[in-house]
Amino acid sequence: MARRLPPLNALRCFEAAARHLSFTRAADELSVTQAAVSHQIKALEATLGVQLFRRHNRRLELTRAGVGYLPPLSDAFDLMATATRRLRPDRDSAQLKISTLQSFATKWLIPRLARFNERHPEIDPMISTSQRLVDLEAEDVDVAIRVGRGVYDGLHALLLMDDLAFPVCSPRLLDGPRPLRQPDDLAHHVLLHDFSVGRDGDGPDWRHWLKQAGVTGMDAGKGPSYNDTAMALQAAIAGQGIALARRSLVIDDLRAGTLVRPFGPEVPTAFAWYFVCAPSSADEPRLNAFLAWLREEIADDFGDNRDGSISRA
Repeated sequence: MARRLPPLNALRCFEAAARHLSFTRAADELSVTQAAVSHQIKALEATLGVQLFRRHNRRLELTRAGVGYLPPLSDAFDLMATATRRLRPDRDSAQLKISTLQSFATKWLIPRLARFNERHPEIDPMISTSQRLVDLEAEDVDVAIRVGRGVYDGLHALLLMDDLAFPVCSPRLLDGPRPLRQPDDLAHHVLLHDFSVGRDGDGPDWRHWLKQAGVTGMDAGKGPSYNDTAMALQAAIAGQGIALARRSLVIDDLRAGTLVRPFGPEVPTAFAWYFVCAPSSADEPRLNAFLAWLREEIADDFGDNRDGSISRA
């Protein structure tokens, strides 16, 4: 007997929206518009003849039918993703697909990657960058290096390193007509803003840092803004102002002398860096080889000493 199933796209939209209790977050995960998700779910409800969500002004709530429908659908999608992963052609078995932020790839990962290639010539890393959280199963990604709070539903995660933020600038600004000697001297300089950091509660931004430094009477929002950390840091290297930088992303520039730290304080960031993978991939030798190498590089740079196993977030 032929299986009578609703359209797969409609089921995927429902499953994602039900997990997140948000059409917007489901749309981000599936790389479609919110309107498309809403349309697919309405069509699914019409096909099934039941209401799956109660739609309130600012939130979604599953109906009893929706609550019962979600678990078997999630299990089914997990099974399909695992089966698909196991059927990868042998020619891809040596490839390691890594997703991360462009800033992390540019400022930390890529400059060190030659050492990984020397140690593991049998593994071919392929790096893609994205500001959004990729779906590791649906988008055929092996591992993500993410900055966040470490809560990734249904995934395995390992804390790689915490981070700190502090001002950085070109060494030319230390000896110019308005030399930087103490935090109050920032009043005579341009503040560079990185709005890829801080918009999700990550921080700190200049307003928070100036408060921690005890600086008052400054317009913390004035100055050019960039949607990528690497661009803000490049502007600082060019002497165009002072950036508030993550320790992890400026260590090479500080060593090379293209950036300097004029003063403190160091302020902890709310988000840390995590190694994230699907549960079905946690035991794969390629991933654990990459993880072991990452931990060694981080220990060399920052002295961090983390547990080496992949743990459930």
